[in-house]
Amino acid sequence: MDSNTIKACRENPKIRDLKIKNIEHAIEQAEIMIKESKICQEDLIFLKKKISQSMQDLEILYLMKNT
Repeated sequence: MDSNTIKACRENPKIRDLKIKNIEHAIEQAEIMIKESKICQEDLIFLKKKISQSMQDLEILYLMKNT
């Protein structure tokens, strides 16, 4: 996440909660794509990296929410 997004999420809980919801949905969809399709190794690695990055973003947002 970029610094502007983090700032907006700190200042506005509605934006933060929407961002959390969007990331959770994106992770779910990526995991479904991985399970259901036969994609090449390169695309699989890309999706897994994106999921990992998104999970890190979620952790940051969850921490903001709980403080």
